[in-house]
Amino acid sequence: MIHAKSGENYFLQQLVETEFTGTVHSVFKHALNIRSAANDEIFTLATKAMDNAPNTLVIDLDTLDNLHIIQDDQVRMKHHQLLIEDKLTIAIETAALWQCHLPIFPLDMATIKQNIVQVKQFIDIYGKSGGMKRSDSPVSAFEAETSRLLKERTALLHEELCNRRFDNFQQYALDLVGLGPGLTPSGDDFLVGLLTVIHLEQSPCSIYQPLCESVIKLMKPLTNDISYTTLNKAAYGQVRESIQALVSAMLSGTEGEAIEALKKVLAIGSSSGTDIALGLICGFEANIKLGG
Repeated sequence: MIHAKSGENYFLQQLVETEFTGTVHSVFKHALNIRSAANDEIFTLATKAMDNAPNTLVIDLDTLDNLHIIQDDQVRMKHHQLLIEDKLTIAIETAALWQCHLPIFPLDMATIKQNIVQVKQFIDIYGKSGGMKRSDSPVSAFEAETSRLLKERTALLHEELCNRRFDNFQQYALDLVGLGPGLTPSGDDFLVGLLTVIHLEQSPCSIYQPLCESVIKLMKPLTNDISYTTLNKAAYGQVRESIQALVSAMLSGTEGEAIEALKKVLAIGSSSGTDIALGLICGFEANIKLGG
């Protein structure tokens, strides 16, 4: 039996308060995704190498390799334990509750302005290219064209935000969904960062929140289940712990604290962390312009 270390409040409620059943959606070295039988929502079991996140339970394992769990294996709750066939039993009572709480956007923007400069410089040097960060030598014409489209479409969305033009916001956001490489495409990851900033209380960009919550339904057929789940949560201000920590550090931390938090985000996926961080910066810069 494996013990759960921590779990997002909503996921734990689903496990405890409903007769949770589902099937294995996909399995990776550090994450196992489950599709709920009740509503098709995707939930994740993550190894202790991963941070807390929406719809996620972190379990006391180093790796999910060698468990022989495969797609469509049955998942169910029984006696406060989450069972995956006869291959894995997880005791959930040991899980510490976790919930994403984004900080309030500050009235004084001096700190965020300083940290943006440092974070952008760090990403220029250490960020992973191939997604939102253009590669100096793309491996194919397809990669070069994808990079061009990402740059063009994010610029259009940024301009829309900065000028309070609501008419095209939803379409420009939709044009990014599913665009780019990776299990979670680069355009999706960029939007996760941007949606996070839009959901900061008292941020100038928060005027776009109603549009985010309406456009998310249109995104579902444009990307894969895992990426859509992340987008859907971000559209309501729910993101993984490392992103929350980076936002807090950029708003009120020292330059050193912002860079340390950034390093953890850049470690996400292949280029996903870089793409998310650039989405955050886009949102922060729009806030600064809107805030005057």
